[in-house]
Amino acid sequence: VQLQASGGGLVQAGGSLRLSCAASGRISSRYFMGWFRQAPGKEREFVAAIRWRGSNKYHADSVKGRFTISRDAAKNTMSLQMNSLKPEDTAVYFCAAGSLEAATATSYPYWGQGTLVTVSS
Repeated sequence: VQLQASGGGLVQAGGSLRLSCAASGRISSRYFMGWFRQAPGKEREFVAAIRWRGSNKYHADSVKGRFTISRDAAKNTMSLQMNSLKPEDTAVYFCAAGSLEAATATSYPYWGQGTLVTVSS
């Protein structure tokens, strides 16, 4: 499975961005795809995850009510709609696939290259 993330950029606080992750290859229905982020000098942290088939979705407390994860299984894509962005959301965002544990970065075998999101105050 190969993943390609896109959609990052520079936005003012309070603005919105939509990240996309295109997957090539077959993703088993029981596995999660997820978004993680890593800010400079910080560890990679969980943002959101969705089971490839089904309705299970999880969002980190820090983004609940502002970010929404979704997926289009027919197009093999996953998205992250980010609203009400804050400067502390600034990070490189990575998409990942292939885990049975939604929020555990080390359990994901497949990773995209990352896309930079910068939120100015």
